[in-house]
Amino acid sequence: MSAVINVHQAKTQLSKLLKRAHEGEEIVLAKAGKPYARLVPLEKPGPRVPGIARGRVDEAFFEPLPESELKVWNQ
Repeated sequence: MSAVINVHQAKTQLSKLLKRAHEGEEIVLAKAGKPYARLVPLEKPGPRVPGIARGRVDEAFFEPLPESELKVWNQ
């Protein structure tokens, strides 16, 4: 369920609204009584998978840059 909160009220109660959103509630921010934006909890990231890029990066990526390229970066 979502709650509709006007922007002025949201500015004075932002910490409380963030807590509510973090706990799973969807907060709809309204401007002049019209829905304007949503404050929702972030999805928890999935587990990290080591080696996910293996085979996707060209080995040349790890080679030292040519001297001409280094000069441009070091300006």
